[in-house]
This record gives sequence, structure tokens and C-alpha cells, in this order.
Amino acid sequence: METNATTEPTQSSPRPRREKRPINGVDVPTLFATINAVAEQPELASFQFRASNQWVKGTHSRSRIEGFSGAGGEHAQTDDFVYDGDHPPVLCGVGNGPTPVEVLLHAIAGCITAGIGNVAAARGIELESVEAHVEGDIDMRGLLGISDDVRNGYQGIRLTYKVQGDADAETLRQVVAQSQARSAVYDVLTNGVPVSIEVDAD
Repeated sequence: METNATTEPTQSSPRPRREKRPINGVDVPTLFATINAVAEQPELASFQFRASNQWVKGTHSRSRIEGFSGAGGEHAQTDDFVYDGDHPPVLCGVGNGPTPVEVLLHAIAGCITAGIGNVAAARGIELESVEAHVEGDIDMRGLLGISDDVRNGYQGIRLTYKVQGDADAETLRQVVAQSQARSAVYDVLTNGVPVSIEVDAD
């Protein structure tokens, strides 16, 4: 059974209870303070993230990550985050950026890896390294309109993690499993989410 990020080792656990302090680049006291604040004021948990996208040419487009709302207010991004998307020449593009489905691989790996950093820090585990290899299998006959029997998106995504830290292998596996269980991107990909599209065409 998965537990939340605040879980401490039990008395029967071989790992000693550790002081809540910054670790792995994570401000653990602030992490727990945030969890407690949201638990006491659930309205702080409502966030909305936003992005804009502009067509450039061919299959090339450019997205900008905009400000977001959450924790009771509006927030500006810490930098101007701009991402190009394109198709490779073999798929009728010119390769000005990764394909959107490749960005999706980055999204799920980045989400779970961020969780690993937080969960390990909350448990007092010092990480040495975290590496992920991600693969996604797709049959292009669907999105090319060749076959209605083939889905347009990935048929499967696989992540392989290599994690090193000052804990035994089973504990590190539990950290990854807990991060997977709390990953927003993993949830979206495995459970789906309503998507609406409106068009203002001149």
C-alpha cells in the first residue's frame, strides 16, 4: 500500500528516524509546511497551469509556458520558458524541435523524477543519482489516417529507473513506487482527462 510523502519509518523499520532538514536540494521543512497548510485549507490546492502555442511553418510550432494560478493567487514564471516542437524530416518536418509525443516522454519522466527527489527527502534518504530511460511505442498508421483500427497515440510507454542513495534497494524501489502513485502526469496518461477544443476561425 502506498503512503504519502509525510510517512516516517516505523519502529520496526531498520532505517532510523531522521531530522527533517533540507536534503537532495529539497527544502524539507517547507515541503511539510506546504502539505500541512494545504491540508488545513483545501482551497489552496486548486491550481491552473497555462501555455500558449503559435504555428511557425510546416509542422513547426512554438509554445510559451505562461503564468499560473494556485495557492490563493496568481504567479509569474521564474523565466521565459519557450519550447519548439516539430517533426523530423522522415515525418515531413525539418527537425526544429522534438515531436510533441517525445516531449510527453520528458513530461512523465520529469514528473516522476521530481517526485523521487521529494519523497526521498521526506524520508531522509540522501540520493546519489537518479537516471531514467523512457521509451514509447507508436504505430504511425493511426495518425496518418491509414487505419482506423490503430490508435493515434502511444501503444505503450516504459520507464526504467536507476536509483542510487543511502538506502537499501527495496526502500529505493518504494520511493519510486510512491512517486509513481502521486505523479500528475502518470495519472493523466493512465486515467485520461477530459479535453475540450474551441475554434475561433476567421
